[in-house]
Amino acid sequence: MIEKTYLKTKPECKVKFALPAEQLAGAKQVFLVGDFNNWDESATPMRRQKTGVFASTINLEKDKQYQFRYLVDGTTWLNDDSADAYAQSPVSSEHNCVLHL
Repeated sequence: MIEKTYLKTKPECKVKFALPAEQLAGAKQVFLVGDFNNWDESATPMRRQKTGVFASTINLEKDKQYQFRYLVDGTTWLNDDSADAYAQSPVSSEHNCVLHL
């Protein structure tokens, strides 16, 4: 799930990324990885909520598009069903999620 809140005082959008608990059975760690953090697999950890949902909120510059994926327990890559689009990954046969702001 992706929630976008456009800021009135800056050319930014506050974006909340969340993965439901049922999609992450037994996951210990989830990281948000994308071109906004240079695909650094440890730069943006997601926090487990009381409900079991993993979530992270970041501010991104608007009028741009970003590619991202989720990395679960350092081994499993997941996409977000609520992404705006999908694009072929330049490093694998997988697809990346695309976010339009």
